[in-house]
Amino acid sequence: MAEAHQAVAFQFTVTPDGIDLQLSREVLKHIYLSGVTSWKKRAIRFKNGVLTGVYPASPSSWLIVVIAIMSTMYARIDPSMGTTMMVIAILFATGLWLSFIFLLRYILKALLSYHSWIFESHGKMSFSTKVWLSLVKLLSGRRPLLYSFQASLPHLPVPSIDDTIRRYLESVRPLLDDEQYKQMEIVANDFKKDPAPKFQKHLKLKSWWATNYVSDWWEEYIYLRGRDPIMVNSNFYTMDLLYVIPTHRQAARAGNVVHAMLQYRRKLERGELTPLSALGIVPMCSFQYERMFNTTRIPGIETDFVQHLKDRKHLVVYHRGRFFKVWLYYGGRHLWPSELELQFQRILDDKSEPQPGEIKLPSLTAGNRVPWARARLKYFTEGVNQASLEAIETAAFFLTLDDEAHGYDSENTRSLDLYAKSLLHGKCYDRWFDKSFTLIVYKNGKIGVNTEHSWADSPIIGHMWEYVLATDCFHLGYTAEGHCKGDINKSLATPTRLQWDIPKACQEIIEGSYMIAKGIANDVDFHGCLFNEFGKGLIKKCRTSPDAFIQLALQLAHYRDKGEFCLTYESSMTRMFREGRTETVRSCTCESTAFVRAMEDESTTNEQRLALFKKAADKHQNMYRLAMTGAGIDRHLFCLYIVSKVMGIDSPFLKQVLSEPWRLSTSQTPQQQLNLIDIQKFPKYVGAGGGFGPVADDGYGVSYIIVGENLITFHISSKFSSPETDSFRFGQNIRQAMLDIKALFNLKEKKM
Repeated sequence: MAEAHQAVAFQFTVTPDGIDLQLSREVLKHIYLSGVTSWKKRAIRFKNGVLTGVYPASPSSWLIVVIAIMSTMYARIDPSMGTTMMVIAILFATGLWLSFIFLLRYILKALLSYHSWIFESHGKMSFSTKVWLSLVKLLSGRRPLLYSFQASLPHLPVPSIDDTIRRYLESVRPLLDDEQYKQMEIVANDFKKDPAPKFQKHLKLKSWWATNYVSDWWEEYIYLRGRDPIMVNSNFYTMDLLYVIPTHRQAARAGNVVHAMLQYRRKLERGELTPLSALGIVPMCSFQYERMFNTTRIPGIETDFVQHLKDRKHLVVYHRGRFFKVWLYYGGRHLWPSELELQFQRILDDKSEPQPGEIKLPSLTAGNRVPWARARLKYFTEGVNQASLEAIETAAFFLTLDDEAHGYDSENTRSLDLYAKSLLHGKCYDRWFDKSFTLIVYKNGKIGVNTEHSWADSPIIGHMWEYVLATDCFHLGYTAEGHCKGDINKSLATPTRLQWDIPKACQEIIEGSYMIAKGIANDVDFHGCLFNEFGKGLIKKCRTSPDAFIQLALQLAHYRDKGEFCLTYESSMTRMFREGRTETVRSCTCESTAFVRAMEDESTTNEQRLALFKKAADKHQNMYRLAMTGAGIDRHLFCLYIVSKVMGIDSPFLKQVLSEPWRLSTSQTPQQQLNLIDIQKFPKYVGAGGGFGPVADDGYGVSYIIVGENLITFHISSKFSSPETDSFRFGQNIRQAMLDIKALFNLKEKKM
């Protein structure tokens, strides 16, 4: 055991003269190096904290202000009062400097509240927007750190009741007949008169007091209070590079990837990552990054909570039903990739058998939340079970060394489907679904991530994933034999087996959770569709937003698949506001349904269809922009509903709105957030994106990633238990819809 291995460094003997304490020089050296590293880390965090705290000013500007004030007062200072006046001058200068910082932040916040630029036509910029951009550049001139802009970001505005009701009625018009719509208008207008003003007043108050009027309630009520399994229903996955496997050695790939993650974590903890920005200037909120590592969702009877810690120095590895604790530091530094490879290979070579109840223990995190919460309180609050569970929940993250091989294979049409299902749910007992993320490394060297959703949205984990893949392939690399580069330190303590004492009663609970999770997993119908007939390059020639093009193709495909329209969810981000997360774009509109009907009407000409397409695409883009700028529909209605429940006032309108099923739930996976890989130069090094489970029992979940200029990958999920859905069929409908819309523009396709 690792503890026993380290303990032999400290020895003592009892002699007639007392206790003779013998200390190992090697251990003292490690203690010294750990202390130096710890103090260096604190110093860097303090420095970066100061730089962030005074942004957009700089610490050196304080000295300039002090010198300027002292210079103006020098001639007037009475020599006998020199020291006192100097102190007063420094305090006055410091106060003036702090006032200057707050003024700059206020001006920057006011500038960042301007959103007219996002509604301007692509390639055209008004004079006022040019002036605005120049001012934002001027105030953001110094190189910002990750959290530099947080205090300058505007708060998410609360839309007016009138605007939200109007936009809501407009969004449901194509889904209701005249009688249904008339009834909905009556209910909505009654709500607008009363009690909506009461709810709005409280919501306004919250927006003034809280950092964001949506995010805390969204996390609590949408994620943490849910009592259903989070596997498939909430967690999402991200895939490896589509075409490339840098090494087929499982331990080596794990070594490089884990080391790259530790490098990213160090930059994250120090705040040294560059904040994302629109137009390269308008900053995005970075608060979601804080809980990426050292974070676990803890189950509760009524609600879960997110536990976030700092400076965790180990991870927990799951392999063939056993749990191992692996230390990530040696002598005050991260383990090198070659050292990590050695540790993981030791785990792979370990022939020990799982303890009773250990194999399927992770299925507690895959089943219903209440049984897991009760089992945790009853069986995991003392002894070895408490110690081992604490090791998992306090780990930097969770790693599964999977005994299966997965990945995209052009000769196996189902390879992407099986790969996605493995990442989404695995065997239902080989991922710890409560960890902020589980890294999965397959025996053929392919990798992927399963992410718990409450702490952040997919662009956040995608940012880390881009860094890791680029670092793994282009900076760390592998030897000719496929091993990690660097020397091997065989003196490292071997990974420690976690110990468990799981009684029969607890094993029965584990088995119950497993059976529930297995039923959910077996019902997931997944299809991965690589669309390479054309991509973003050709769509741009059509002078259309690629996202609008794809969303209209999805509407056409769904109509052909089911013969009807449905309420459609597209995820948009609100990260231009402080602590912003997401907003819904309701993609099924009057304009999109008119276009789809025209496509299915043989009497309609292509010119008419094209005109309707452009009108629908413009409408979609405008709705997306409204959502991004805080003028969406659904988050406002959601918060009004929470206020109504807290006040104990029943609202038939809000109850109906919140109960409407999203039978088509869609999301675009962002790519090239960091631009670390030149995909023009290295076209095979493209990501495959990620996906999620179906939201409605009789609906589809569709995630897509626009890869480079000539590839779009669709991740389609539904349920086998629904006779109305078929993921493969829907994928074929999407492909045909994309081709049919492209044919309207009569452009030559550009092959890969």
